[in-house]
Amino acid sequence: MALIRVRALRKVFQTEAGPLEVLKGIDMEVERGEIVSIVGTSGVGKSTLLHILGTLDRPTSGEVFYNGTDVFALDDRALALFRNRKIGFVFQFHHLLPEFTALENVMMPALIAGEPYQQVRERALDLLESLGLGGRVSHRPGELSGGEQQRVAVARALVMRPLVVLADEPTGNLDTATGRELFALLKRLNRDRGITFLIVTHNTEIAQMCDRRLRMVDGRIFNDY
Repeated sequence: MALIRVRALRKVFQTEAGPLEVLKGIDMEVERGEIVSIVGTSGVGKSTLLHILGTLDRPTSGEVFYNGTDVFALDDRALALFRNRKIGFVFQFHHLLPEFTALENVMMPALIAGEPYQQVRERALDLLESLGLGGRVSHRPGELSGGEQQRVAVARALVMRPLVVLADEPTGNLDTATGRELFALLKRLNRDRGITFLIVTHNTEIAQMCDRRLRMVDGRIFNDY
């Protein structure tokens, strides 16, 4: 069974000019342990798709299954709980909370979920150490480089041990060398911890290094190109 299975997914936004169909019947699957990239020009619906896969938005029609569970059959409360526990997010802009340390930022999702403080702290410290940030745990975001901030964001995405990490242009705000280093880190996490990644990117070099590549054109998905 695929980890993620999408069937006939459509998203229509209502605008002043009338209905705007952004996703036009998408079918796709992601297997456990894969790194899959989605590429395409701006405006084709990549971020809309990622937001729906991350259950941040509901589709107009169609189904999204995680391990066979139709997640949009859940009510809003159950869906929010699923999102917190099962899906990790990494965005182009890290969205770290500036008043908290790296360690506190990483711990936040698990503390919100009500997990025991000491267990969460130990798990977050282990993640930061594994990402080369063991000496930066007490630093606030403003004291970290762009690459370090994005690694903190990766650790935060992993702290709940999610089924999948969804990454929207994770290297888009980094220079070329730092972007390559970040992707190498994602590959290592995939290899060593079996973490599944679905990455939206404009970076063709990074896309080509993924296990599988999907191209998005005019609201539709096409397999390996």
